[in-house]
Amino acid sequence: MTTTLKYIILFAVVFISKTLQAQNVHFIQNGIIEFEKRSNMYALIKKKINKDNETYMNQAFEQYKKNNPQFKVAKSTLSFNQDKSLYKWPTVEETMNNNWLNTDVLGDLKNTIATNFDTQSSITQKNVYEDTYLVKDSVRKINWKITDETREIAGYECRRANAVIMDSVYVVAYYSNQIAVSGGPESFTGLPGMILGLALPHENITWFATKVTETTVPEKDLTAPVKGKPTDNKGLKTILLGAMKNWGEYAHPIYKAFSL
Repeated sequence: MTTTLKYIILFAVVFISKTLQAQNVHFIQNGIIEFEKRSNMYALIKKKINKDNETYMNQAFEQYKKNNPQFKVAKSTLSFNQDKSLYKWPTVEETMNNNWLNTDVLGDLKNTIATNFDTQSSITQKNVYEDTYLVKDSVRKINWKITDETREIAGYECRRANAVIMDSVYVVAYYSNQIAVSGGPESFTGLPGMILGLALPHENITWFATKVTETTVPEKDLTAPVKGKPTDNKGLKTILLGAMKNWGEYAHPIYKAFSL
């Protein structure tokens, strides 16, 4: 047997082996994903310190670090099938130390989002201070750039993708094509598989899956929220900008948080 023929046979064996492996991969189309959201409170508080408030803020920050962990943690779930998903938070809130520095608009965000993949539309229930809005619109269009970087999340190999939304918010996502649904936490979708890891590095917030359960999800568990003042993304933008027109430099990060 010639050397060339040996290489041809070896290539054929490897190719057939990998093809059979690919055929045996199980793709999930229904289930519940548990997410853990982590907000780096030390970094978020530090950003709020400036020359106008540093005298009392530095002292308050040092006291905060003595009594509070660096990360504030919250749990959420994403229920899904091939056609729909529902992202929501538990009815019982996590207990936190009662400290005014613990408050952060993005870190405390608790959106409930129903996504319809067939119509590419979503219904989002947003709590904006004392008001609740029901935002009905098309899903966010994100220009993802898929990379070769991979990492394992909740037992699934995930590939990294990067994007910029709202002109300035840098997003890093990790998705698994073993979960054959183009969904994800919050309003993030549009990749060839389920997003199991999400980070907004400049906003110091991450969402990572801790558990994936393959199960048939009853239709009632994918029902969209109905309570709230009806509007769309354009209408919510008008409301937010109108309410914060005199807030100066503090308005921009708050507007970004409520617009996610």
